[in-house]
Amino acid sequence: MAEQNFKNHTRFVPLFHYVAFTAAGFPFVISIIHLFKAIGEGSGRQHAAAIVSLTLAVILALWFARAFALKAQDRAIRAEENFRYYIATGKTFDSRLRMGQIIALRFAGDDEFVALAKKAVDENLTSKQIKEAIKNWKADNNRV
Repeated sequence: MAEQNFKNHTRFVPLFHYVAFTAAGFPFVISIIHLFKAIGEGSGRQHAAAIVSLTLAVILALWFARAFALKAQDRAIRAEENFRYYIATGKTFDSRLRMGQIIALRFAGDDEFVALAKKAVDENLTSKQIKEAIKNWKADNNRV
C-alpha cells in the first residue's frame, strides 16, 4: 500500500459503493415500474408494492449499515484524539472543536497536533483546511 497522504487518504470500496448499491438500486427501479404498471392494469398492486418496499428496505439497510459504522468510528476517533490531546497538554479538547475537525486532526503528527487543534478552533478551519495544513501526515489505515 502506498504511503497515505492528503490526496489518497479517503477509503473507497468498489464492491460496496458501486456493486452493492447498484445491485439494490436496479431491482428498486424495476419494481417501481412494475408497481405503476400494476396500478394501471388494476391487478397485482399489493404484490408490486411489497416488492418496492422490500427493495427500499435493502437500500436503507445498506445505507444505515454504512452510516452506523462511520458514526461508531467517529466516536472512537473523538475519544482517541481527545486522549491524545490530554496526554500532550493535560487538558481535554476545546468544546468548540467540531466532530469533522477532530476527525481531520487524527492525521496530524504529534509535533503539530496541539498547535493545529488550537488553530482549527481559532480560525474555524474546515476539515479539508486542517488536512491541507498537515505537514507530517499520520496514516489511519483502520478506517472503513
